[in-house]
Amino acid sequence: MKVLILCGGLGTRLREETEYRPKPMVDVGGRPIVWHVMKCFAHYGMRDFVLCLGYKGQVIKEYFLNYEANNSDFTVQLGHKNSIEYHGSHYEKDYRVTLADTGQDTMTGGRIKLAAKYVDDDTFAVTYGDGLSDVNLTDLVAFHRKHGRLATVTAVRPSSRFGILDVDGTGAVKSFAEKPQLDGWASAGFFVFNRRVLDYLGGADCVMEREPLEKLAREGQLAAFRHEGFFFAMDTYREYKALNEMWDNGKAPWRVWK
Repeated sequence: MKVLILCGGLGTRLREETEYRPKPMVDVGGRPIVWHVMKCFAHYGMRDFVLCLGYKGQVIKEYFLNYEANNSDFTVQLGHKNSIEYHGSHYEKDYRVTLADTGQDTMTGGRIKLAAKYVDDDTFAVTYGDGLSDVNLTDLVAFHRKHGRLATVTAVRPSSRFGILDVDGTGAVKSFAEKPQLDGWASAGFFVFNRRVLDYLGGADCVMEREPLEKLAREGQLAAFRHEGFFFAMDTYREYKALNEMWDNGKAPWRVWK
């Protein structure tokens, strides 16, 4: 199954790290966050990726063009064309990665539509290049195939960014909860789509999360796979620091691979 990863956003809320590189290339534990996303999918046997590039996409292209040299010992014969011998192997040796330029200002739906020419199956996955989770992707795909609708979104319970107060009429605080889990569900990405979803997508200004998913929901063609486990999106410098601290402390729930 092809996995489309949206890698084209500007990452403006993480400008400390994204001024010179796209957000999917921001390091977590010494590796780009998109590498972590790919490792999660590969753990469940999905190793055929299409990266939908936009802002500073050349940085991502260069990373993968140089992947073998940067992750292997090698011998180079100077003065001879194409005379590099790589020694040993790395754990990503069976990944297939397509780098698709989907435009600087294209929105999410438009990026998927443009990259769809590289999808040759009836079912494919889509996610973001900056969100990590320990969601069981085998169960997600099985859920999608079972319910028979066109689209599946992974749903998580969001947490408040702030402490929540219960205040009575006199101003007395009856209870305080630091960043509690909220009621309801939120999208975590990790979508599974039938090819017919492409008919709901428009041009470069098409935002997948708006009209396409709203229409699918109205028509009863969108199902939610409820995930009670870990999910974390890296939108700000504070979240970048938090993910790196989790990794450095050996407490990275998304590390499902060996």
